[in-house]
Amino acid sequence: MPEPRVYRTDSPEKTEELGEKLSREFKGGDRIALVGELGGGKTRFVRGVARGLGSKGFIKSPSFTIVNIYEGGRLPLYHIDLYRIGRADELFEAGVEEYIYGKGVSIIEWADKVPSLLADCTVVIRFSHAGETAREIEVAGGAG
Repeated sequence: MPEPRVYRTDSPEKTEELGEKLSREFKGGDRIALVGELGGGKTRFVRGVARGLGSKGFIKSPSFTIVNIYEGGRLPLYHIDLYRIGRADELFEAGVEEYIYGKGVSIIEWADKVPSLLADCTVVIRFSHAGETAREIEVAGGAG
């Protein structure tokens, strides 16, 4: 596996731009893990990915619905949020496996809550605060 690449963004808009740029590398069946604390830029990054894929609809955190589906672009985008998952088996009880392992691009926020799923992701992106609006974003795996 290639060395992780580290990016630094200085605003939410730059985080979105990075998501858009990296989306060009994503292909059907990719599982993208997003790891980082609250307010780390994960949802803003997903907005950029959606824009890059040409997805339709406003991207918002799926915290209360677990999965949001965006179509109309180059590939379907499945935005999955595991923040409210307490146990790994809850993920599978919720029936989101078909999206995680679907033909589109699955972006999974809080993937580290399910270690076996995290290990199964093709790309792992870690977000950390580097100032009030700055973020350090480490990309390991197939994109970047």
